[in-house]
Amino acid sequence: MSDTTTGTLTSSIPGLVAGTYAIDAAHSEIGFTVRHLMTKVRGTFQEFSGEIVVKDTIEDSATNVSVELASVHTRSEQRDGHLRSGDFFDAENSPKMTFVSTAIKPEGDDYVLAGELTIKNVTKPIELAVEFLGVDQNAYGQTIIGFEASASISRKEWGIDFNVPLEGGKLLIGDKVDIHLDVQAALQA
Repeated sequence: MSDTTTGTLTSSIPGLVAGTYAIDAAHSEIGFTVRHLMTKVRGTFQEFSGEIVVKDTIEDSATNVSVELASVHTRSEQRDGHLRSGDFFDAENSPKMTFVSTAIKPEGDDYVLAGELTIKNVTKPIELAVEFLGVDQNAYGQTIIGFEASASISRKEWGIDFNVPLEGGKLLIGDKVDIHLDVQAALQA
């Protein structure tokens, strides 16, 4: 089945049209959570871009995302400045974090998106659990898709190992970082 104005429908998700979808940063969020003492600090990145290339089958599809690390926002300018520094992201010397997919596979009603995450010039494989939220039309008549994705990583694996030792052998900041994405993307003409 084909639609000449928007492309070919994929066989695996009803209504999903093959083509290139640009991530809509105004309607998307890329964030993280990390343990700080007994609570969690939550942060987002304000500047990012990316695309999702949907093929005739989901397994042949791909995505890439680029995040400006200097755009980190945790509701504390002092903490944001420290995160931009060489202790953490080193945004001056390594300004971008990137993700490039290598595979996508169905897992029940959801998906697993494998890819390579690069932070501070260190590239490591990760897998994101993805929930596809659907296909719709926006107010401008564009086909849009939405999904949520999440993963947990060890920040030390990317050379982000700053910490402060506390009494009793504890550390100020946790190593585990939970990454979450809430993404809307629009089909490009």
